[in-house]
Amino acid sequence: MKDKFAGLREEFSDHELVTIFEDGYGVSRSSDYIIYSVEAEAIDRVVAEYGRATKKRAIVGGQTSCKAPEIAAFERHLPSDIEIVSCHSLHGPHVDPTGQPLVLIKHRASQQSFDLVTRILACFGSEHVHLSARAHDRITADTQAVTHAAFLSMGTAWCANNQFPWEHSRYVGGIENVKCNITLRIYSNKWHVYAGLAILNPSAKQQIRQYAESVTGLFKLMLGGHKAELEERIKTAGKAVFNAAGRRGEPLLLSDEVLNRFSLGKVPKERMPNNHLSLLAMVDCWWKLGIVPYDHMICSTPLFRLWLGVTEYLFRKPALLDEIIDIAIEDNTFRSDDLEFTFAARGWSDCVSFGDFSSYRDRFEKIQSYFAPRFPEATRVGNEMIKVLLDRT
Repeated sequence: MKDKFAGLREEFSDHELVTIFEDGYGVSRSSDYIIYSVEAEAIDRVVAEYGRATKKRAIVGGQTSCKAPEIAAFERHLPSDIEIVSCHSLHGPHVDPTGQPLVLIKHRASQQSFDLVTRILACFGSEHVHLSARAHDRITADTQAVTHAAFLSMGTAWCANNQFPWEHSRYVGGIENVKCNITLRIYSNKWHVYAGLAILNPSAKQQIRQYAESVTGLFKLMLGGHKAELEERIKTAGKAVFNAAGRRGEPLLLSDEVLNRFSLGKVPKERMPNNHLSLLAMVDCWWKLGIVPYDHMICSTPLFRLWLGVTEYLFRKPALLDEIIDIAIEDNTFRSDDLEFTFAARGWSDCVSFGDFSSYRDRFEKIQSYFAPRFPEATRVGNEMIKVLLDRT
């Protein structure tokens, strides 16, 4: 941004090895390795403007969350002698990159150039994962798109009900702590972090649509009192997703002690009833799409691991799952909350299907402003929660 040129030049005036250019042309003409760190929505426009100035035989990559438009932009606008090695850190800005997945994509490059990029990025201390652009987009859709949609929908429902969830005993303690903390964590970030992945990734659109359909289908069964059908559908989905982990005797990712430790409100003495529609729909969605989440753990984000942790906590405890099914049919106390959540899931799915970035931004920032006063505390508690999870996984 040219309006920051003077300030940046002054800030780095004492750094002999740092040169501040007025625009991307200077960077492109002089750099041997260039990373385009821009929103996925803008990648084609930015590469079109500066790509033709790229230094001969340079290496170019990008950090967007969706590689299909990024690679298409590079192929369309970069000279043929330019090598393409892309990357993507699979974690948010407040997470220590040490040990976190860092995807490296050797799209059009010699082994020597790929090795150079690998050495440069080794300073993060991340776990390198080698994928194609297509595989990256599929896996990020599997592990991130629906996860984000679930939390975005929760925030939308709470806002619609004019609720701050940590002030209601239903949403404090255990699984609820993860829901509240991660929802606020997502809304504390920039809208485009999630919009690009959702709208530009072809796999993501299908998965977000399926999540909305799963929410709607399960909610209709609850409203109709169809317990046998609801139970069969939920337990069939659970077996498809979690049976392998259960047979291997793998411990749960999250324990009661961990779930209860991180709360934004006062934990009630007795657990409040909740049918956990958001969690039931997630597993139903994975089942319908044929996704086994454990297959992607090497490329999973901390948020995905938390979400997987709370879903398996529910589904791998038969007594708890039976209790949830009974609540879903017999307890109407929070039916209005579930109705708003269903509206929200369908609304986000429609927004993504229409491919409307402006609408996505408006929806996101409206809810962001509603929860903004609690972002600092939620970020602090969320960081502590993620650290505990990473230590366990």
